[in-house]
Amino acid sequence: MNTEKTLVNKVAASGLITIDLENFYPKEEWVELDIAEFLFKGLIVKEADFREKVSQKDWSQYAGKHLRIFCSADAIIPPWAYMLISKHAHEQVYSIGFGSKEKLIEKLMLKNMEQHLMDNDYRDKRILIKGCSTVKTPEEVYFAITAALLPICKSLMYGEACSNVPIYKQPIRRKVKN
Repeated sequence: MNTEKTLVNKVAASGLITIDLENFYPKEEWVELDIAEFLFKGLIVKEADFREKVSQKDWSQYAGKHLRIFCSADAIIPPWAYMLISKHAHEQVYSIGFGSKEKLIEKLMLKNMEQHLMDNDYRDKRILIKGCSTVKTPEEVYFAITAALLPICKSLMYGEACSNVPIYKQPIRRKVKN
C-alpha cells in the first residue's frame, strides 16, 4: 500500500490572481529642479531673462529620469513658465511634474496601474491585492484599483493567499426555474 500523500498547492489550484501594487512603483531615478535659478534676482519672472536661462540649461543631465519641479522662492510663477520648462525637458525626461515627490509617485503609480489593467483581463477572476510591500503605496492607488476591479472581478481580497481580508464577492446568480 502506498502511504505517500501528494502535496497539492491549493493556492495555485484556486485560480487566485495576485496583483502586487509595488510593481506599479516608478523604478527610474528621481531628480529635482528648483526653478528659482531661472528667476530674475531670485524673485521674479522676467520673460526674456527667464527664456534665456531655461534655453541655456543643460537638460541632458535629466535624461531618462523623473524630474520634480519646485520653486524655493516665494514668487508668482506664470503658467507659461511651466510650459516653457516642460518644452525644454520633454525630450529628455521620463516624466515631469510640479509638487511633492509623494504626489508625483502617486500619479505615476496610477498611470502604471491603469496600463496594467488595460493589458490584463480580470473579468470574473478571483483577485488578491498583495499586502506586504517594501515601498509605501499611496492610499489613492488602493481606492483606484478597487474601483476598477469591483465591476468586473469575481472576488477581491487584500493580504496574502494564506491570510487575506475579503473585500468583495460577486453575488451568486441562481438559475430561475421555469
